[in-house]
Amino acid sequence: MFHLFGNILTHHGAAANNRGENEGNITPLQKLEWKGNTHTTVSAEAIRWALRYYWQRVGCNVNRRWSDETNQFSFTDPGFDPAKFIDDDVLGFMRVEGAKLENSEEPSKATRKRPKGTKVNRRGVLEVNRAISTTPFVGDITFNAVSGEKGRTSLYGTEVHATRYQYGFAMTPERLSTKSHVLAVLDGLVSLSDVAGNHARFLYDFSAESIVLRWTHDFSPRLLYCFKQDEAETLSAIDLIHRIEAGDIDPKELWVGGKGTRNLEDWGAHVFPGVKAAVEALKQTISRDMQLS
Repeated sequence: MFHLFGNILTHHGAAANNRGENEGNITPLQKLEWKGNTHTTVSAEAIRWALRYYWQRVGCNVNRRWSDETNQFSFTDPGFDPAKFIDDDVLGFMRVEGAKLENSEEPSKATRKRPKGTKVNRRGVLEVNRAISTTPFVGDITFNAVSGEKGRTSLYGTEVHATRYQYGFAMTPERLSTKSHVLAVLDGLVSLSDVAGNHARFLYDFSAESIVLRWTHDFSPRLLYCFKQDEAETLSAIDLIHRIEAGDIDPKELWVGGKGTRNLEDWGAHVFPGVKAAVEALKQTISRDMQLS
């Protein structure tokens, strides 16, 4: 059984969050402690949201559709159908309903037993971890002013981080109801744009600038967060090379492209100048190995 793993590095940009209606005077970025320093982070839920929205915009059959007019989701089929909808198949779903009671069905005080509700769920085949900035956050804040009612001026600050992000993903395509959906997953992850929450209106290019993909029978990815960026902003995949040297990863299982990946060619990996070329080459291999039409 084949497994698909990947580590994606985004373009360099200025990450920020626009002020929501109920925010305070400072609009923060999410943060975590990473290897002894404070880094900013983007949630896996935001990445999954952007992937579903990408599929919607390119015309894939999605069940949960986003409306820019109403600023909310609507379902085509509340019952879900992984054989029909790509998001139900790849990302999974869950619907929980409480039991409906008639007056005659009220539980007695002696038993306190109630009928059980129902749950319809499917575990997502695609797993995504948090995106973490390649550089520590030093606390940059911009200060802004907006005019309100009766000429009042509201002052607020916005945290800004000029950085790249990297994140990983994993999936086993055999678990998909429609096996060819794995190809749409690769197309989407390499081309994400709006990853910042639904009230954000800033532009941050979350598409891949560099990518490492692994098509393997191994159960473990062994390549997550493998990119490094030094003080001169030089990119490398030195951790990945160490794992190849140690024999933990067969370089023939790797398809890589973009900045910081050229030296992997010396180790026997499939190396391409850009990320799209690497994805297209791997898609051909996946289609052959899984006999996709």
